[in-house]
Amino acid sequence: MPTLHSVDEDLSRAAVIARIKRALESRSGKRWSVTGGTGTAYGWLHIDVPPARRTWRDRPRPGATGLGTYADDYEPYDSGQPGGSMSPAERAELAALLGLDRIDRNVSVAASHEYYREYIDRAEGRVPRQIATPYWD
Repeated sequence: MPTLHSVDEDLSRAAVIARIKRALESRSGKRWSVTGGTGTAYGWLHIDVPPARRTWRDRPRPGATGLGTYADDYEPYDSGQPGGSMSPAERAELAALLGLDRIDRNVSVAASHEYYREYIDRAEGRVPRQIATPYWD
């Protein structure tokens, strides 16, 4: 096992996925989905609940006019059917596990060693040694 920030730390996509997944599951006692992107997004990682727990959707609120914000006009509900997103409670739990204020649908981790290190730290319950800086416009 590499040390906290060793020179030989394995930052391959597969190793980072496994490490984040293991840390989140160890700290929360529940399963999380940590997957890698495909095609041009190959190096990007996505952290979410497993597909079977992605049952939440949005529906129009009673009396919604369509003139307000999305949050004013729609409310989340558990459809009981896969293919949606994680519950508001699980979004809050994942945000807390990663030391984030909030997340919208899932967490995307950019394809760079800086971002990989930041999210390893977050998943393992540490304040990130360094906050990665975006490398895109």
